[in-house]
Amino acid sequence: MSQGTPVTDLPNRAASAPMLSVDGGVATLTLNRPAHRNRLEAGDLRCLLAQFERINADPAIRVLVLTANTQGQPRPVFCAGYHLGSFSDEGSDPQLFERVANALAALRPITVCALNGSVYGGATDLMLACDLSVGLTGTEFRMPATALGLHYYPGGLQRYVARLGLSGAKRAFLTARPFTAEMLQRMGCFEALVGPDDFDATVRQLVGEVAALAPLAVQATKQSINEIAAGQPDLAAMRAREVLTSSSEDFAEGRQAFQDKRQPRFKGR
Repeated sequence: MSQGTPVTDLPNRAASAPMLSVDGGVATLTLNRPAHRNRLEAGDLRCLLAQFERINADPAIRVLVLTANTQGQPRPVFCAGYHLGSFSDEGSDPQLFERVANALAALRPITVCALNGSVYGGATDLMLACDLSVGLTGTEFRMPATALGLHYYPGGLQRYVARLGLSGAKRAFLTARPFTAEMLQRMGCFEALVGPDDFDATVRQLVGEVAALAPLAVQATKQSINEIAAGQPDLAAMRAREVLTSSSEDFAEGRQAFQDKRQPRFKGR
């Protein structure tokens, strides 16, 4: 299965809304405003919601990679967060960013954040909303909400506590101090933390391994884990998912492949 385009090999392109590309079973969403540190505007958020719908509607997509175009930046920035000027726009939706982060967390495919630069503000929640992350050494993570006078939205606070723990969430919001990439690694936020020379290969390897898993089983398991993390476990639904996968063609193929000592060929049914 194809593993997508290397995130640091993007050609120079004019700034735009996030770009979606699909290669085999892997979709890649690239934030593309490098001259403005990939800040997100209201139109970008609406674009992301539409792209999420397209991704969810395509059962062939098994993995989504979220990354950013950092070309030309003196210091790589994955995303500087929501454009503050958008808060005062006439008719602005104060809950738009939260809907985007919640939709990302609820996506059917497994999501991988290829964090190829520092991340700030609401964009930190986009990273936390992904299932897995690969971090670039030297990056910084900072949540300045309270330094700006803002109480953060509920979904983001819940993710912070779930992913960083109570102490980490309090440090993020009650001090507004930055986290180094090494601190995040110790907190278990990254599947790997690597330098620029190894970043693309590390992302490709992780994406390839995830894409090779049985999609029916891994996506159902993701849904159950998310319900448990949110404190809303549905035991009946989990049992139904267990029964569904145990009687699936993929499970039969997985057992046969194990006996044959070969790689399984999963079809998602």
